[in-house]
Formats: sequence, structure tokens, C-alpha cells
Amino acid sequence: MTGKLTTHVLDTSIGKPAGNLLIELWKYSSLTETYIKVIEKQTNADGRVDGALLDEETMEIGNYELLFHVGNYFKKMGVAQENPPFLNVVPVSFGISDREIHYHVPLLIAPGGYSTYRGS
Repeated sequence: MTGKLTTHVLDTSIGKPAGNLLIELWKYSSLTETYIKVIEKQTNADGRVDGALLDEETMEIGNYELLFHVGNYFKKMGVAQENPPFLNVVPVSFGISDREIHYHVPLLIAPGGYSTYRGS
């Protein structure tokens, strides 16, 4: 089995996948003590990115952060928001400790809150 990192986003305010939402993946570098951008993708109509964010070639042990641009998503959906919006970019920080397993990081969003968990 080879490891990979995947994600998907569900908009619980409408009960549907969150399509066309920008996601950034960052990896912490202990050398520079900063995060370095790994990849940037948009979700598809199913609320997923096409392909894995990390796969057998790019999967590395370390600390990561996913940035979900939910403020722009809700703006494009025509959802009335405060200025600035209550939720703009949702960060999810997590660690990868095994290159050989599947890490799945789902995000459930609504204009006033979000939740995440380690999926399968």
C-alpha cells in the first residue's frame, strides 16, 4: 500500500459538496522554521480535488497545514457575509507520521462554523 493525502469539502448549509473552493497545502520546514507552499488546487463539483494532494512520490513525514478559502467560496455562492467575513481562510494543521497510509482530511463548512476529522 502506498500513502496519499486527500480531502473533500461539504457545505452543510446547503447539504451539498463545496465545488470551486480554493485549497492550499503547506509543509513546515524545520530548516527555515516557516511553512512552504506545496500545492494549490480547486475543488471539483464533488467537493474534492482531482487526484491526491500528496501521493507515493511526494508523500513525506512532517507537519502540514491545509488552508481552505471558505470566505471567497461563500462570496461566489452569493451568501451574505459580514465585512470582513467571520470565516475567511480555515486552517487545518496536522502531521503525517507514516508515508505508507492514506490520510484523508475532510472539512464541513457553513458561514458560521466548520468541523474536521481524520477520515478514511
